[in-house]
Amino acid sequence: MKASVDGHVIAESAETVAHGGYDYFPAGAVRREWLEKAPKTESDRACPHGVQFYDVVIGGTRHARAAWSYEAPRPALAAIGGRFGFWEDVAVG
Repeated sequence: MKASVDGHVIAESAETVAHGGYDYFPAGAVRREWLEKAPKTESDRACPHGVQFYDVVIGGTRHARAAWSYEAPRPALAAIGGRFGFWEDVAVG
């Protein structure tokens, strides 16, 4: 499974976990140098799982809030805790 944007592979792994219609990549499979923490919104702060969104920034192009991770997942999301999901401009497949 790969996550890519603008021809750049951000993450690649055969060890993804599917949940809620998204595929979550292990942290070690993600090009973290292309992720910048996005400021938390009120909705983010209200999330009981400690969500942190990231902007994907490659070659000066910013894809706002295109990645996220749950930093403190409750038991229902324990399998995806510390993993990264992608959406919007990022193609996963």
